[in-house]
Amino acid sequence: MERRTWLAAACGFPLIMFGVPAKAAQTGVNPGDTAWVLVSSILVLLMTIPGLVLFYGGMVRKKNVLSIMMQSFVICALVSVLWLIIGYSLAFDNGNEFIGGVSNAMLGGLARDWNAPLVLGHGLSRAVHMRIPESAFIFFQMTFAIITPAVITGSFAERMKFSALLVLMGLWSILIYVPIAHWVWSPNGWLYRLGIADYAGGTVVETSSGIAGLICAIYLGKRVGFGQDNMMPWNLSYSVVGASFLWVGWLGFNSGSAGGANPNAAMAILATQMAAAGATLAWTFIEWIIGGKPTVLGGISGAVSGLVAITPAAGFVLPGAALVIGVGAGLLCFWAVTVAKIRLGYDDSLDAFGVHGVGGIFGTIATGIFAFAPLSNGMVRAGLHQLSVQLVGVVATILYCGVGTAGLLWIVDRLVGLRITRDEERQGLDETLHGESLA
Repeated sequence: MERRTWLAAACGFPLIMFGVPAKAAQTGVNPGDTAWVLVSSILVLLMTIPGLVLFYGGMVRKKNVLSIMMQSFVICALVSVLWLIIGYSLAFDNGNEFIGGVSNAMLGGLARDWNAPLVLGHGLSRAVHMRIPESAFIFFQMTFAIITPAVITGSFAERMKFSALLVLMGLWSILIYVPIAHWVWSPNGWLYRLGIADYAGGTVVETSSGIAGLICAIYLGKRVGFGQDNMMPWNLSYSVVGASFLWVGWLGFNSGSAGGANPNAAMAILATQMAAAGATLAWTFIEWIIGGKPTVLGGISGAVSGLVAITPAAGFVLPGAALVIGVGAGLLCFWAVTVAKIRLGYDDSLDAFGVHGVGGIFGTIATGIFAFAPLSNGMVRAGLHQLSVQLVGVVATILYCGVGTAGLLWIVDRLVGLRITRDEERQGLDETLHGESLA
């Protein structure tokens, strides 16, 4: 007998065996599960607007605050439209192992089954029967698709044209994010079928955004005055408020992936909280020991690193393991940001790679080490087999995202040009690109 899908087990749904018809126990939409997924979706949206808007807005220099805020804000709108037109269909239609189909373009399927419970992978032997309407699932997944490219902007902050941003992030969302989401979360995706355990986006969201950010930072080159001018954050109070939105919103980010109000959602919330707490303390104390002072920027960076690392593991590990993952992420990401970046010499403006890329890779691998089998009814079990699957997923994401992002940068550079002029950069993007400035 083949393995059951971990998604069905982890989400608290009746177990669905490969090759065995699903039981007919779930015949309608469950109000409680639907309510929780909708609340979680709103929490995830709050992570981008206003969470990431404030988090990034406080970290750049004063002359670029409005531009970085505008980037996250407009990405929210752009990706929402693209998700409706074709993104969702390509991500979650059955299609083949590598990409979905177009039968649900413009969300046409909602006209037929808008009030019916969703069957993810309908027609497949491994289909997952859910207790929420498809519209709730579409919205939840849309918020993931929104925040992923928004995170990338932190790596090339203060130097990309707004026109280039729109073209690049639109293409990246469809050509990079969507296929990886299909691989990992569609019942017909090749990594899903391989058995990867990625509860809420360690590969799909975190590793992909971090790797894309690194490629962008290297391709665009360093900011004018990098290493010479003062590039310290202009207003860390904004960033603290933004990080607070991220921390609270992340509880929905991870627990909403349980698909409803169930024990797995509760465990994911607890695991997320412990990882964030452990990483905050780890970063704070290692910075205090090495640098002599615990900084506000370090504390909030540590929190985000822990939240990133627990994302793939949230529904698969116990709170104690989550704390260990958080502490490990805090220390590892601190090293990536304060040591590795300096030695390698790239200008990842707001450390999207150092926190999201490194944390996402670490968390995805750690899931194969710390997974507690009963949480997924035995589907995800710590050991060499699961660890090897996790490594395959990480490597595949890095290679596809890295090569694909580099290719898109080359194309967009020739279509509209990527970078503003040196004079515009010195003046600031707020005035040169948007004709506005802070008083």
